[in-house]
Amino acid sequence: MKTALFVFNGDPMCFIHVLLNALDMHANGHEAVIVMEGASVALPPALVKPDHPLARLFAEVREKGLLAGACKACSVKLGVAAAVEAAGVPLIGEMNGHPSMRGYMDAGFQVVTF
Repeated sequence: MKTALFVFNGDPMCFIHVLLNALDMHANGHEAVIVMEGASVALPPALVKPDHPLARLFAEVREKGLLAGACKACSVKLGVAAAVEAAGVPLIGEMNGHPSMRGYMDAGFQVVTF
């Protein structure tokens, strides 16, 4: 099973569930990828700080290659593009600056939104 988790919500209490589900899927032999969209693109600069409560989970997701990146258009619009890139998160967006759900669906992924 292949799942693309598109997260639009910028609330860390929502994002923890995205991280946990991606790690659970990966640990159980599923292919999972996280795509950060909307307000969630503002999270990476804080998540890479060692004292952030989600820092360990975010690092684990990145180490396992489960984070596709953050929406380029949303990052630019919210004024966080440079900070997102400085946090080591790639800016992605093949669809007018936004990541394409269709692209993941064409590759056999089920898309789940948060």
